[in-house]
Amino acid sequence: MNSIQRFLVPFLFLGVLLANASVCPAQIAVPAIQPGTTNTDFSSSTLPSFSATTPGASANQPAVASEFLADSPAADSTTPTSDWHLTVAPYLWFPAVHGGIGIDGRETSFSVSAGDLLSHFRFGLMGLVEPRYKRIVMLLDIIWVRLGDDRALSNLATVANLKGTEFILTQKIGYRVIDTDRIKIDGLAGFRYWHYGSNVSFTTNTLNYSGSQNWVDPLVGGRITGILTPKIEITVAGDVGGWGAGSQLAYQAVGVIGYRIKPAIALQAGYRYLATNYRTSNGFVDMADSGVMFGVSINLK
Repeated sequence: MNSIQRFLVPFLFLGVLLANASVCPAQIAVPAIQPGTTNTDFSSSTLPSFSATTPGASANQPAVASEFLADSPAADSTTPTSDWHLTVAPYLWFPAVHGGIGIDGRETSFSVSAGDLLSHFRFGLMGLVEPRYKRIVMLLDIIWVRLGDDRALSNLATVANLKGTEFILTQKIGYRVIDTDRIKIDGLAGFRYWHYGSNVSFTTNTLNYSGSQNWVDPLVGGRITGILTPKIEITVAGDVGGWGAGSQLAYQAVGVIGYRIKPAIALQAGYRYLATNYRTSNGFVDMADSGVMFGVSINLK
């Protein structure tokens, strides 16, 4: 059994097992699959999926924040003079996850709400770090989420233990094409690394299924930040990639509004959509994480 088969067998088992009930959040997580799931293929992300994206992904999950959360232009106009700037932006992303999975010609679909995913949330870490040197911007966005569930199978007199892990790391570098007091526009390029792990085990025997899948997508994208007032700013951002190097297609879109409570601190809220379509000769994972995100952006330098 190759890696994609070991990875997808637990998902297919869950699809049959829970066919007569509403889809279990852990099942979703097992599929990000946003920050961002996209989330688990749970995604952030995602999962993912909780997606943790995006305050982003992700899944690719509470779940995530991202380049859109970190930039703090209003503070730049009120703080002095340094070629180097550093912003950190921890966040939470609450995505719903939907999509499909398949292996060897057999397919199943899933749809899970943000509330269901949150009820199976075990651990997560989401945040963005953005160093900037003059007009050179560097973005590192991380989504790490664990989901879990225990389900009794009365007909088999056993309990199924399900676990899913989603890890999405996005690294970008770019150039600030426009840098004024009212608007900032960045052109960006980089990559997104996806990891989804799943495990199904039973309390009455040693039978278990586990597997993981990993791939890397090249990306291009951009970010626009508008400063409406000294306290209010709006950011929209997005990227697209994959092109068969990892996913067939992977993309995200984000919108965030920020309120600056201090020159160096802004509270932020927004919405993130993170999707991936990963395929091999034996199977596929096609999923999207989407939901609200909340975070805080802190200018350290």
